[in-house]
Amino acid sequence: MFQDKTILVTGGTGSFGHKFIPMTLEKYNPKKIIVFSRDEMKQWEMAKLYQGDDRLRFFIGDVRDRERLYRALDGVDYVVHAAATKIVPTAEYNPFECVKTNINGAMNLIDACIDKGVKGVVALSTDKASSPINLYGATKLASDKLFVAGNSYAGGHETKFSVVRYGNVMGSRGSVIPFFMSIKDKGVLPITDPRMTRFMISLEQGVELVWHAFEDMVGGEIYVKKIPSMKVTDLARVVAPDAEQDVIGIRPGEKLHEQMISAEDAYYTYEYPEHFKILPTINEWATCKERIKDGTKVPEGFVYASDNNREWMSDEELQSWIDDNFGEIGKI
Repeated sequence: MFQDKTILVTGGTGSFGHKFIPMTLEKYNPKKIIVFSRDEMKQWEMAKLYQGDDRLRFFIGDVRDRERLYRALDGVDYVVHAAATKIVPTAEYNPFECVKTNINGAMNLIDACIDKGVKGVVALSTDKASSPINLYGATKLASDKLFVAGNSYAGGHETKFSVVRYGNVMGSRGSVIPFFMSIKDKGVLPITDPRMTRFMISLEQGVELVWHAFEDMVGGEIYVKKIPSMKVTDLARVVAPDAEQDVIGIRPGEKLHEQMISAEDAYYTYEYPEHFKILPTINEWATCKERIKDGTKVPEGFVYASDNNREWMSDEELQSWIDDNFGEIGKI
């Protein structure tokens, strides 16, 4: 699919980009991957990892800057939109900045991709966009709606837009595992609530879901990966078996359980062996056979949340992942 194609990744120096780029270079051998981000130091550090590989290009820019996006998208076939303001407390204290990046940035990218004739765009979403209770989730819900509607925004264009949605990425910057690992020797791990559960997905699984979206999409679908859940208390116990767990209370804007598909979404959601697909409600696309393919409609009232999940990660599975990956977390 990406053979001899040009791909641009917004926010490409983040955790997702650090995994997407080497996996895509190895599997598909694209003509070029353009890393588009606003942090010159992260680009400098990342470029050193790919010295001598002429398939990588680095482009300083911000999705808030429409003109810069137009220049960056010259000759681009596919775009992965990973740029976002995503730390929940940061968004609560800097709401205007969050809106500028997550909503205005999405609008800029949609316009630029349509005008530049990009073939396909996959935007990364979050569990927090399902029934949002914080500003970050609300902006990502708005972003999801923008990318879905982008398929009919300028009638007659050929650019396809879809979204992938997943929960807690194990090992990503700012996530709970590297945080616990960094303080486990102190003997005390802070737990917001002992009932709290989280979905667990690896960066590799996130990349594979993006690949699948590009291969499968007609336009407007939201892809939700089937992944296991884990209680935060169990996660802490695996990381530091002898540490005390100090309950500190839920932080502002934080959910007790993650949700990726709401009961309202269930009317338009189909199940597949390894994922779900929420179909767009506009233009009767939710009944489009080309989008449904071989999916089975979920029952009315279905909710996909981390506390009612059918699959749970065992202590042994988490420990194996930590053993295999923790050495890489410092690089993410």
